[in-house]
Amino acid sequence: MIPLKPETIRTDRLDLLPLQADHADEMAGVLSDPGLHTFTGGAPDTAQDLRIRYERLVGGSPNPGESWCNWIIRLRDDTCLAGYVQATVTADDRGAVAEIAWVTGTPWHRRGIATEATRGLVAWLRRHRVHTVVAHIHPGHRASAAVATAAGLTPTDQSHDGETRWQLTIG
Repeated sequence: MIPLKPETIRTDRLDLLPLQADHADEMAGVLSDPGLHTFTGGAPDTAQDLRIRYERLVGGSPNPGESWCNWIIRLRDDTCLAGYVQATVTADDRGAVAEIAWVTGTPWHRRGIATEATRGLVAWLRRHRVHTVVAHIHPGHRASAAVATAAGLTPTDQSHDGETRWQLTIG
């Protein structure tokens, strides 16, 4: 597998920008609502904690067979950050598989931003010959299930750590 590197993805309203450590200050505010952790656990990170994590993510996976692709969601008209999407891409006997995730800050919920960003991510993965896209979603998280459905993923009968595996088989 050729390592993938995130590049800017444009959708109708959004720019998905490759993650940089400099995004940490603004993203700390975007992700500051403790309610965002209802299904995943934990608490909001400080800007300093995010900067450290973002530096590690930008540095890439230590595993040569794995690509960490992370983007920040920027609303083009408002010129503000609103969340993130990410894909961990690995190889199997058929080619590349991506496990994806998305989060938008509370003020941007119910505006279709997560759906638009996730669709943009899945389209990018298709162009990079990923044959399977996977997400793990808590069974009670209806909003994330709606995003996954809109992006073409469907639930499977598999689960991991209490989350349902959703999948899109592309080729």
